[in-house]
Amino acid sequence: MKKNEIAFTAPHFKATETGRKILEQGGTAIEAMVAAAATIAVVYPHMNGLGGDGFWLVSEPGKTPVGIDASGKAAELATLGFYCGHDSIPTRGGKAALTMAGAVAGWQEALAVSQEWQAASNAQNLPLSTLLDDAIQLAKNGSAVTKTYVDASKKTFADLVHVQGFNEAFLTAGGLYKEGDNLTLPVLAKTLEQLAEKGLDDFYHGDIAARLSKDLATAESPIRLADFNSYQAKRVAPLQVKTSVGSLYNLPAPTQGIASLLILALYDKLYKQGKTATDMAHLLIECTKQAFIARNQFVTDESRLAMDLSSLLEDERLEKMCHDIALERAQPWPHQAKHGDTIWMGACDSEGRMVSYIQSLYWEFGSGVVSPSTGIVWNNRGSSFSLDKDSLQALSPNLKPFHTLNPAFSELNDGRRMSYGTMGGEGQPQTQAALFSRYVYHGMPLDQAISEGRWLLGRTWGDVSHNLKVEGDFAEIAADELVKRGHDLVIVDSCNELMGHAGAVVLHQDGHADAATDPRSDGSAIVSVFI
Repeated sequence: MKKNEIAFTAPHFKATETGRKILEQGGTAIEAMVAAAATIAVVYPHMNGLGGDGFWLVSEPGKTPVGIDASGKAAELATLGFYCGHDSIPTRGGKAALTMAGAVAGWQEALAVSQEWQAASNAQNLPLSTLLDDAIQLAKNGSAVTKTYVDASKKTFADLVHVQGFNEAFLTAGGLYKEGDNLTLPVLAKTLEQLAEKGLDDFYHGDIAARLSKDLATAESPIRLADFNSYQAKRVAPLQVKTSVGSLYNLPAPTQGIASLLILALYDKLYKQGKTATDMAHLLIECTKQAFIARNQFVTDESRLAMDLSSLLEDERLEKMCHDIALERAQPWPHQAKHGDTIWMGACDSEGRMVSYIQSLYWEFGSGVVSPSTGIVWNNRGSSFSLDKDSLQALSPNLKPFHTLNPAFSELNDGRRMSYGTMGGEGQPQTQAALFSRYVYHGMPLDQAISEGRWLLGRTWGDVSHNLKVEGDFAEIAADELVKRGHDLVIVDSCNELMGHAGAVVLHQDGHADAATDPRSDGSAIVSVFI
C-alpha cells in the first residue's frame, strides 16, 4: 500500500525534530504530537507547559475529525467569595492559578485515540519512555535560551520575581538568562521520568497530583487534590462550516473557534469583491469585526451557552453579517481584546492521519507559580473569568473560562487536507484567516502565505490599544489605502512576533505533503518520505 509523505511543523525546531523522529519510527501523528508537546514544554517554557491547557483536532482520512478539549475547569474553592476584596482576579501568583491543567490529560486521551487507530493492524502505541525521552534529555542537559524567552523574562520580571518557585526555575543567580545560554530544568526532568514510568494518569491520581496540589495550596491557589482527581479531558464534536472551497473545522465553546470559522465563512461570500492584497486585508479585517462581535456576545462555558454556536454559521445569519461589511469603508472599532501566549503544532503521518494541536499557559509563564517539587509552572487562564456575578464570564467553580486557543483543520474540495494554526491570543483567528485565504483563495505558496506581512486588529500580549497594527512590509503596499477607508492604523516592524507563530501542514490527494512554519518563531517544518 502506498504511503503518504510525513510532515511536522512547530514553532521551535527541537519540537519538530522530536516529532519527525517519532514519525520515522512508525509512530502515529498523535504519538509524534505528544512527544513534541513534551519537548516544547521544555524548550519554550514561557509559552506552554504541563501546567497548561490543550486542544486537539485529529483527522483520519475519510472520517469526520475528532476534537479533544483538554482545558481546565475552575477549582471547587474558586468562588467569588475566595476573591473578596479584589476588583478582578489577579493575573499573577497563586490566586491566578485557579483552573486545573488539562494538557497532560489531553495527551492521555489523544493516545487512546491513537491506540484505537492501531487496533486495525494489531499494533501498539510506542512506550511513553520513547515519547518523552527527548523532553527528558533536554530538561536534564539543557537547551539554548531563545530570544523570545529572554524577551518574555524581561517583560515579566517585575511581576514574577517574587512568585513561588519562579526564580529557581527560570532565572539565573545573576538575574536573567541571555540568548544562547543553556537552560536546564532538572526538577521537571524527574517529573517527566516519573510520568514515563508510572503513566500520565499519575498527574491526576498519583504522587505527582499529591505534590502539585500541596505546592499550589502553599502558593495560595484554590486548587486542591480533589480538583486533580475529578478532572478529565473529553472528546468533542468540532464546529463545522461548508464553504465554496471545502469544509472547515474548529473547536466549540469555550474556545473562540466559532470566530475563526465565521471570519472565513464571511470572506468566502465576499472575496470576489476584492481585486488587490489591500482589498483582501480590508475584507478580512471587517469579517473579523463581525466575528468578534458574535463571539463576545455568546461564547462562554458550554453549560452557560444561550444558543447552539453552530447556528451562527447558518447562511441566513452569515448573509446578515455581510450586509454590515463594505469594501470601501471600515466599521469603527472599540473592542475588548483577549490576551494569549501559546504554541501551535501540526503533524501528518504515513497513513494520512493529521493533527492540529495547541498548548498554552495563557500569558507568558502563566501565573508564574512553579511547583518546587515537580518543576511545573502553572497557567493563569482563570484570570479571564470575571468577578462581576452578572457577566457572561462570571467565575464559578467547575466552569471553564473563555479560551483564545483554537486549532484549525480543513478538507478542501480538491482533496487537500490542511492542519493549520498559530499562537497569539486575539490574533489567532486573524492569522488563521490570513494564511488560509492567501493559500486557498489566492493561490499563494504555503510558506509565503505564512511569511508575508500581516495585520492585527485589537490588543495582544498586554497591549492596551484597539487599533489596527500592520507590519511594515505589508504597510508599504496597503497602509495609505487602509487609512483612507477609515482604519485606525499603526505600523509595526516587519516579521513581528506580535503577529503570532503560524504554521500549516497540507496533505495532497496524491500523498505528497507540504509543511511550513513562521519566520517570526524559532521553528522549523519538515516533509519526508516514509521508509
